[in-house]
Amino acid sequence: MAVSLPNGAKLALAVTYGTAIAVTAATNAAPAVLSAAAHGLVNGDYVEVTSSWSKLNNRVYRVAASLTGTFQLEGTDTTDLKAFPADGANISVRKIATKVQITQVLSSTSSGGDMGFTEVGFLEDNESFQLPTQAAAQSIALSIADDPSLAGYKAIKAAADARAIRAMICTLPSGSEIIYNAYVSLNETPTLTKNEVMAVTATFSLRAPPVRYSA
Repeated sequence: MAVSLPNGAKLALAVTYGTAIAVTAATNAAPAVLSAAAHGLVNGDYVEVTSSWSKLNNRVYRVAASLTGTFQLEGTDTTDLKAFPADGANISVRKIATKVQITQVLSSTSSGGDMGFTEVGFLEDNESFQLPTQAAAQSIALSIADDPSLAGYKAIKAAADARAIRAMICTLPSGSEIIYNAYVSLNETPTLTKNEVMAVTATFSLRAPPVRYSA
């Protein structure tokens, strides 16, 4: 059992990406091993995955066990053949080449992710019951002290203007990481409340569930 404070957490936004790398094979394993000739990736690189395996698609993973012609997607488990049909991965990855820290973050809140249910009731029964459907879309809202000259602010604005999906990496004080991949939007109108810091809101609408790594 443990509790933690977020004090000291750092957020970084992906700014540029490398050229897409075609993957020629992917294993059903934990973690998955991907084959790609001359991939040039090293351990610790972050890669965005595009795949017909929907549970990997649009998520960002760390590279591990990088060798000539192969590498692992750290933390993945593709052993379930129903979710990850053999020879059906159709994967490409692109490396996050550069990222910039988002500074002056005042708070971070999340919404969505709760499971939806449909209610079922048979004519012969006196009670109905619920069946799970799918989880609601998730989003992260950052309150940022207003300063348009900051590099992080500029990166968020550029991503919002491009309506682009960008990775955001949250590094917690423990060293663990939460990696999001999301569409970015920015409300550039700052709050104007007497005796409170002026702040703008950046919203990250997740394209896929986040990936989390322990320290």
